[in-house]
Amino acid sequence: MRVVIVTESFPPDVNGVAHCALQTAHHLARRGHDPLVVAPAVPAAAMGPDADAPCPVVRVPSLPLPGYPQVRVALPSRRVAAAITAHRADLVHLASPFVLGVRGMSAATRLGLPAVAVYQTDLAGYARTYMGAGEAAAWRRLRAVHGAADRTLAPSTAAVRDLRAHGIGRIRLWRRGVDTERFRPALRDPVLRRELAPGGETIVGYVGRLAPEKRVDLLAGVCGLPGVRVVVVGDGPSEPGLRAALPGAVFLGRRTGADLARIFASLDVFAHTGPYETFCQTVQEAMAAGVPVVAPAAGGPLDLVVHRHTGLLVPPEDPDALRDAVSSLTGAPALRAAYGRAARAAVERRTWEAVGDELIGHYGDVLRARTAVAA
Repeated sequence: MRVVIVTESFPPDVNGVAHCALQTAHHLARRGHDPLVVAPAVPAAAMGPDADAPCPVVRVPSLPLPGYPQVRVALPSRRVAAAITAHRADLVHLASPFVLGVRGMSAATRLGLPAVAVYQTDLAGYARTYMGAGEAAAWRRLRAVHGAADRTLAPSTAAVRDLRAHGIGRIRLWRRGVDTERFRPALRDPVLRRELAPGGETIVGYVGRLAPEKRVDLLAGVCGLPGVRVVVVGDGPSEPGLRAALPGAVFLGRRTGADLARIFASLDVFAHTGPYETFCQTVQEAMAAGVPVVAPAAGGPLDLVVHRHTGLLVPPEDPDALRDAVSSLTGAPALRAAYGRAARAAVERRTWEAVGDELIGHYGDVLRARTAVAA
């Protein structure tokens, strides 16, 4: 099967869309299929060869999002349609389509190709956060692109409900995988723990973008808990303000690969704060590392965290509830250990291989449906 993955983000970007697109390309190649990736260009200083990609990558000119240069927005380009045509695609995969994905959908329609659209980003929620408005416009655009796709894949039951509530149909649930070999409890590192918390404090970690929609500022109350050290991993436009808002927190910057896996395993509690997650891959990575999770009872974490079994769910954007939940775990090492074991067990079978095969099954369904209509 010849598949073109049109994605709004791709490594060296570090985010859920980029990671999922890369894992999809790897799985397709491993299964003997022929993928091609179309993605926004990144600055020359950040761009080495697409060494980690298992297939060719076509880069489309892009510009940084104003106020958030880590996010690139693709410019109008004929390269999308040209790449799909040249690859002789059987199917187009649209990863979190909104700008580049809209062009990919248009090209697929013109060429008579089936398209599978993967919903990954709560763009309407981001519109509220960054503009205070624009939510209706974001949903109109999402309805246009997902309505034209043969199938939309949503990562959580909350995302399925949101899409249906806004008039989008032909939806199937398709969750994300996690690398349970990379993220595992055995990587817990006493030396790193002493570096991060020399006084033997309970280590509470956040991993993700440092941006307004992630509400990392909600950890301010956690920073005030006695015997707690907050560790923040990631970068983004909110970092300067967060350094001031989170006294005593350790900021480690962006970390990836084995280094990130070691940090995850060395935490005592993972605290996620963002209310707009359609899935939340970092929650799943923390669980794979055997770490109990405190997260908002909204969006993707509702499917991942079983309250009082693998962690604790709290009301979204409630700093007192977040602080109290973390506090209830800091003095309870046996409870943390039990939650951590249950968390690891809950995700052990959610491998990228398993979810990749599910994705190929969705492709097959769509291609067979198109063939049946043509007949």
